[in-house]
Amino acid sequence: MKQGIYTITANESLTKDVWRMVLAGDTSAMTAPGQFVEISLPGFYLRRPISVCDYDEASITIIYKVVGQGTDAMTKLVPGDTLDLLTGLGNGFDPAKAGESPVLVGGGVGVPPLYGLAKKLIEAGRKPFVILGFNKAEEIFYAEEFKALGADVAVTTVDGSMGIKGFVTHALPENISFVYTCGPLPMLKALHKATGEVSGEYSLEERMGCGFGACMGCSIMTKEGAKRVCKDGPIFQKEVLEWQI
Repeated sequence: MKQGIYTITANESLTKDVWRMVLAGDTSAMTAPGQFVEISLPGFYLRRPISVCDYDEASITIIYKVVGQGTDAMTKLVPGDTLDLLTGLGNGFDPAKAGESPVLVGGGVGVPPLYGLAKKLIEAGRKPFVILGFNKAEEIFYAEEFKALGADVAVTTVDGSMGIKGFVTHALPENISFVYTCGPLPMLKALHKATGEVSGEYSLEERMGCGFGACMGCSIMTKEGAKRVCKDGPIFQKEVLEWQI
């Protein structure tokens, strides 16, 4: 974990409620796709945890959804503004587990951390199959960006307004070596059941107070005992999860 001041170089809307922000600064604490940052916003007491979409040697890209006053305040920020960030939080996905036919499944704002993972897999010579799930066509984002990487992409919408009608489980291919996923808990539970014995890494979404394991506010129960989503996760091996959470 590292704290630093980052300069906003871009802040733009992707859909009505989803925005992309690019921040320039020190990225040396970032070690794996699927990690997150904690953002301190002027006038707000708690930091906001946001998953990292992508990063390079000089910048971090995040995608966030406007769900309250804090994220709404983020939409008002402009290039040149600065933010205090904690970076390199969480364990991240392990691309080495992918196998020959990895499947990446993202639901809504669970999509962003899978983009950086897809880049790593493609750089390693893998061809990921990416499933992006949304409620309706107006909510879709980053499908073209995944395609531009060279990934095969399937889009599902609950109302059938674009892509496959239904849920992400309706787009699962027959041949799956490993599943990487991030999204709402009902989606993760359904995916767990639909993929049977296929192993995977599941990124959980929990309310976080501190973001680095001190407050215990994001603790969950697993088959290995109590775990903190921010410190021990947010990515957990499929087999250790207790779906009563």
